[in-house]
Parts: sequence; C-alpha cells; structure tokens
Amino acid sequence: MPTFTKLHYHIVFSTKGRRALIDPSWEDDLYGYIGGIIRQQRGVLLAAGGMPDHVHLLIGFRPDIALSDLLRDIKSLSSGWVHKEKGLLDFAWQEGYSAFTVSHSALEDVRLYVKTQKEHHRQRDYQEELLMMLKLNEVDFDERYVFVG
Repeated sequence: MPTFTKLHYHIVFSTKGRRALIDPSWEDDLYGYIGGIIRQQRGVLLAAGGMPDHVHLLIGFRPDIALSDLLRDIKSLSSGWVHKEKGLLDFAWQEGYSAFTVSHSALEDVRLYVKTQKEHHRQRDYQEELLMMLKLNEVDFDERYVFVG
C-alpha cells in the first residue's frame, strides 16, 4: 500500500540576539525567498508573518526530509540573501527554533495567527508569546533558552 501524508508545521525562530533587523519594507521579500527555499524541497509555505526580531512560518512539508535540515537551509540561505540583497552583513538567525505540528482542522486558525503577528504583538511580546505556545503544546523547555537577551 502506498504512503499518504499531509504534514503541517508552525515554525518560529528569531534573529540572533533577538535584534530587530527585519525591516517591514522588505519582510515580504524575505518571506517570498523563504517560500522559494521550501518549494525547492517540495514543500509549501502556507503563511508567513512576524516582527523585526522573529518570524512565524506555516508550512506543509514532506516526511522524507528532516525538519531540522529544512530549517538549516532556510536560515543559511535566507541569511545569505539578506547579506547580499539588503547589505546587512551582521544579520543572522538564532541557532534554535520552535516547531509545532498543526492538525488540518486548525490550519485556518494558525494561518490567521501567523499572518496577523503585528496585531498580536501589541498585547504580548515575543517571550510571552513563545512561552504561551510552549505551554499550550506541553513542550518541555529550559527557561534559560527562552529568555535569551
């Protein structure tokens, strides 16, 4: 029997040191570039959003490629794009990331959440948001890595 899958992930990661380096004037271009990286791996970017210090991605992805490999490529290639296209040679992403599986029934809610990040962050900062997501998804975590300055 063939294998059938439909896997969706909500991924969150920040700039190194959580520096506010992503300019609103080119963030959509960055998301488009990231979407191209995901498409090259035969995945799909369903939504992207964020703030100057972090991004949220909602993706559909294959089970035969490790998510960590995809994130390595996204970060490496998009950092290079920012260096080359925007001239920000000190731009870098943090080492880690957070990833949560998303059920098909929750896709539209998560898509809306990802696309409306600026509204959410009027009430909650990045650390509060990340803590909420980690607790909601019952992820074990070490607060030293959530509260990195």
